[in-house]
Amino acid sequence: MNLKNAFAASVSVTALVASTLSVSAQTDLNALYEAAKAEGQLTTIALPHDWCGYGAVIDTFKAKYPGITINELNPDAGSADEIEAIKANKGNTGPQAPDVIDVGLSFGPSSKAEGLIQPYKVATWDRIPDSAKDAEGYWYGDYYGVLSFLVNTDLVSKVPTSWADLKGADYANSVALAGDPRASNQAIQGVYGAGLASGATDAAAAGEAGLAYFAELNKAGNFVPVIGKAAAVAQGTTPIVVAWDYNALAWRDGFAGNPAAQVVVPTDSVVAGVYIQAISAYAPHPNAAKLWMEYLYSDEGQLGFLAGYCHPIRFNDMAARGVIPQDLLDKLPPAEAYAKAVFPTLDEQAAAKGVITTQWDAVVGANVQ
Repeated sequence: MNLKNAFAASVSVTALVASTLSVSAQTDLNALYEAAKAEGQLTTIALPHDWCGYGAVIDTFKAKYPGITINELNPDAGSADEIEAIKANKGNTGPQAPDVIDVGLSFGPSSKAEGLIQPYKVATWDRIPDSAKDAEGYWYGDYYGVLSFLVNTDLVSKVPTSWADLKGADYANSVALAGDPRASNQAIQGVYGAGLASGATDAAAAGEAGLAYFAELNKAGNFVPVIGKAAAVAQGTTPIVVAWDYNALAWRDGFAGNPAAQVVVPTDSVVAGVYIQAISAYAPHPNAAKLWMEYLYSDEGQLGFLAGYCHPIRFNDMAARGVIPQDLLDKLPPAEAYAKAVFPTLDEQAAAKGVITTQWDAVVGANVQ
């Protein structure tokens, strides 16, 4: 079953277990906390505070579990950088060795195959969709979103509604990806999404079509070869950025109306992306890493993601049990924006990623940095 079908099927589930941890599970959690506190630190990597509500999630974890310092490495790193950080720090117990990673779905199986991550199943394991986790517990989905356009409407009078629109003369020197497509999963999916909008259905063909699209955008002078972030949009360096909806919505809120901004889910291609968590096989603080995972996959941690506009992987489970506050639901884009969402399978992601990362320089020729 692919991810799209799995999420659809999970909506119909009516018999779900209660969310309260059993006494034995709570005892185990207390013991895990003591072991984590003895280690004294958790090292994370690539967790920007404005991504998926991570700033508040980190602060809440620290308040809930005093005595554990969080060492945050390179918040702006891409998924490939996270994997390289594990490889570069095998046997290193110092502050540069990440304990945990948050990466695009396609990096899960490859990291498992290379022996870079270790298995661990959280207390809420059974409530994570089977298609969004490794059966042996090596990696597990944490949240998902869809690709969108964040548009500075103080500078862009004609708001684009589709990938096709971005080719127009109205968007000269205006469009950027929120990452380097040679390393960032978010940017890779952006290229893939543009390819799907062209009508390609095969993953590799969509990757090739996406490259051709950005080559055309670059040649026309519409593509800006910078890593698009909130500041770049606000300053007008690149008034349109292709980003996950949760990033775009959080950045828009951060502007507080200055500049005015709009978040658009393109009508011609709605690509959903699942991110995953995993613990490094070489984690210097394995108990702190496990405690972090327990928190992220608890109702409290999952709602923390939702507060940052990410759809937590256990969204349907919690919605069915009525534990999602209405004010959080009211802040989400309308349901119809997600109606056509496509969840690429692992094989599809791998095929597209291989084409995009290896051919970007030759086909597009834009050095994103």
